[in-house]
Amino acid sequence: MTVQTPGGRQPSRSTFTKAILAVAGIALFFAFISLGTWQVQRRAWKLDLIERVNERVHSQPVAVPAQPVWPQVTPETHEYLAVQAQGQWMEGRSVLTQAVTELGAGFWLVTPLLQADGTQLLVNRGFIPAEQRKAWQQRIAVAPKSAAGDEVQVVGLLRFSEPQGGFMRDNAPEEDRWHSRDVSAIAKAKGLKQVAPFFVDQGIPGQTTEQTWPRAGLTVIQFTNTHAVYALTWYGLALMVLVAAWLVVRHERRKRMP
Repeated sequence: MTVQTPGGRQPSRSTFTKAILAVAGIALFFAFISLGTWQVQRRAWKLDLIERVNERVHSQPVAVPAQPVWPQVTPETHEYLAVQAQGQWMEGRSVLTQAVTELGAGFWLVTPLLQADGTQLLVNRGFIPAEQRKAWQQRIAVAPKSAAGDEVQVVGLLRFSEPQGGFMRDNAPEEDRWHSRDVSAIAKAKGLKQVAPFFVDQGIPGQTTEQTWPRAGLTVIQFTNTHAVYALTWYGLALMVLVAAWLVVRHERRKRMP
């Protein structure tokens, strides 16, 4: 049953209830404003990152970082940096890692490169179609595990390890099944003792013209940048809190009117 005041008006909410609503509204408003501002800051950071990466990709290739500076090599400073390295392939220690590219589904051919200082650098030599997997596995099986052949020069983009796995599946080193380019796991499985903590995608996108397999230069450089949408969403929710507060105040005032 509805309780009414002598004038026929319903009693207004208690002071305690009003205080709770006010505190909750203020907290939500500032929380939404903070989240929106954080997304604006993230957007500025992402745009700066994209600009820096574009500069790295299109810069003149530099020597791949040597062992003494490996601890200072980070994604923030080196991801997608154009680099070059020299050495001999260790064909028998190659792995095939699952890949999906603009050419379809298949595998990356990842081979260690023995450098002059005795360290090894994992190189993603490029993409091979799924139907060539067996042929490449046979070729790897009979290839020497030690460095062999002429010295080669590799030019490409510096990349960082993809730990654990990919395609919603874990790597299975004991079965030589790889779903990601996990540097430490590949190094352990193939007995590499001085491997760099990063790898190189051979070829520069847009500059590789060779049509042989493995096909290099297929690195996809793409960053999601939806921070503006998220910022507008959070700011919109903050505005909705203000509108809701205005409606509540307006309703309370009307209730007090005779």
